[in-house]
Amino acid sequence: MRFLYGKQDWKTFKRGEENCYLMVNGLGGFSSLSIIGSCSRNDQAVLMACLHSPNHRYNMIHRLEERLTVGKKELMLSSQDFQLHERREEGYRYQNRFTYRDYPQWTYLAEGVEVLRTIGLMHGKNTVGISYEIRNHSQEEARLQVLPHLQFVPKGGRVSRTQEFGLELQAAGLLGEGISGGKVTSLGRSLYFTVNGEVEALPVRLCESLYYSDDIRDGKVELGRSVTNHVFSCRVPAGETRILTAVYGMDAVLPSMEEILGSLVAYRESWRKISGFKQEAARTLSAAASQFVSYRASTTRQTILAGFPFFEDWGRDTMIALLGCCLSTKQYEVAEDILRTFMLYCKKGLMPNLFPEGKDAPGYNTADASLLFIIAVYEYYRRTKDQVFVDSAYPIMEEIIEWYEKGTDFGIRMDTDGLIMAGQDYDQVTWMDVRVGDILPTPRHGKPVEINAYWYNALRIMEGFQCSYAKSTRDYGAMADKALESFRAQFWNEKAGCLKDVISGAPADAQIRCNQIWAVSLPFSLLPPEQEKQVVDTVFRKLYTPYGLRTLDPEDPEFHPFYGGAQLDRDLAYHQGTVWTFPLGGFYLAYLKVNQYSEEAKAWVREQMQSIETALWEGCVGQLPEIYDGGNPVSSKGCFAQAWSVGEMLRVYESVEV
Repeated sequence: MRFLYGKQDWKTFKRGEENCYLMVNGLGGFSSLSIIGSCSRNDQAVLMACLHSPNHRYNMIHRLEERLTVGKKELMLSSQDFQLHERREEGYRYQNRFTYRDYPQWTYLAEGVEVLRTIGLMHGKNTVGISYEIRNHSQEEARLQVLPHLQFVPKGGRVSRTQEFGLELQAAGLLGEGISGGKVTSLGRSLYFTVNGEVEALPVRLCESLYYSDDIRDGKVELGRSVTNHVFSCRVPAGETRILTAVYGMDAVLPSMEEILGSLVAYRESWRKISGFKQEAARTLSAAASQFVSYRASTTRQTILAGFPFFEDWGRDTMIALLGCCLSTKQYEVAEDILRTFMLYCKKGLMPNLFPEGKDAPGYNTADASLLFIIAVYEYYRRTKDQVFVDSAYPIMEEIIEWYEKGTDFGIRMDTDGLIMAGQDYDQVTWMDVRVGDILPTPRHGKPVEINAYWYNALRIMEGFQCSYAKSTRDYGAMADKALESFRAQFWNEKAGCLKDVISGAPADAQIRCNQIWAVSLPFSLLPPEQEKQVVDTVFRKLYTPYGLRTLDPEDPEFHPFYGGAQLDRDLAYHQGTVWTFPLGGFYLAYLKVNQYSEEAKAWVREQMQSIETALWEGCVGQLPEIYDGGNPVSSKGCFAQAWSVGEMLRVYESVEV
């Protein structure tokens, strides 16, 4: 899918910052700017390098300042807001188009000069290429000057006023005919570059008061700094065309712009092709899925990053996202690599929620990652019939069941009724895990509905796998039968026609939440068909929106219709009504299931999914976000690209294409 935007999409500066692009390098690094080329977040960059994959990110080149001179007229092609809007670079006024498929391109027209800017991020390298095709239709010489704004600080950091920047330039021709280059240094890091135009050293200039509109919205620091110390440029005689290209990277030997774009396109196209999806939106999401897969240095294997620009790789998110991002796209080798990584770090029956960094130990504060691992192995086997892998994973899965049965950390244990309890003190171990000091906005200690749905499915899966694993003597079928009987007796809320969210004895148990949908969508059913249909109907009436499911019934007195503002305000709303995109996948899969995957049901889902296709054009182009407001979900919020949102929608596309 090729995304095309025109001047109507940036009628105002504010409108122009509503959408952005994303490119990744498979190492944790990325490139992201708004569609008018500005930074609306401190976390955005032309080059966000990752020096130790996937989480040690450094904002190397934050933005580009571009000046076009035609004769004696000088104007700005770049766009950027500054503190109190005291000044603005308003190049968006000359911008005609923005396009994106695998990489972004901007087209400008000013004083008879057309400029096409292209940015590409090389796959597998911390290297970015920037090119300008300059077509001078005027009767005077044109000159384009580009000043890279540098930071050289960790992602989310801020340039110090005393931070020093060094510059070494190499004479033109030493790197090749017509090629100049050099190296920028700061805080012990080096950024190499080559340019096929003029390069000039500048006095170091600290640019203060960069204004980030999206950080304001999220309650973050609204101002940033950057530094310039060199400029590259190109002169274009009247009536002629020139291409100005610069490549920046962390390696001394740099590729060409053609190699950068080629690597990027080839990687994304391979995901689209291998997936085999018929629908264009599904193929687009396949390419989007590829952006979350990253190398992890500490495990020397691949992992899944939960979301951009904020999140790292987490166990729960990985197990959910893997089903769609890797299995629905037929990236089976990637899926196996990720699953084997988790097998190495299983401890006391728990899969890590956070992987080790340096000397840090893994974090295990999740009740669902281990059970989701078993479900992921099942889904992997269902597609590949890879019995060798199942045999290697079986002891780990058996260990998980044993620890959950006898009890492990964070209050995770099987009760006498065969159901799983989880959470204790201030430990939040489900996906609704926000804690603010000693405040738990969404306390779910007890027996959470989705954890027990995962538990029952894990037991049935183990019962099936056990047939080919002679050493196992446990009666997983009997355990599953007991859990099923208790689940049906305790979770059904006859008055509301749906499932309770938690069994804990608290009034909040009966709150209508989206977590119940997984008790229907999972492979092994926990409810009779008529109750499954009631759950789907209730969730549709109370929680459904075209962009996701609300986390709480709007009629509940604890419902928060708006997500934004200070950290406390956002945390109190995060799971208290905010719309999340990823549970929508579970809803559609549950709807298909209770309607026996009929052609009519598939047609209805396809019709509803048209709204998700429109979401690809808003926020991060070609991606799906983390969340929306619970009241009126019109603008994406949180992470502008979220792995499990993409993965779950891919699972739906897979189901309706069968």
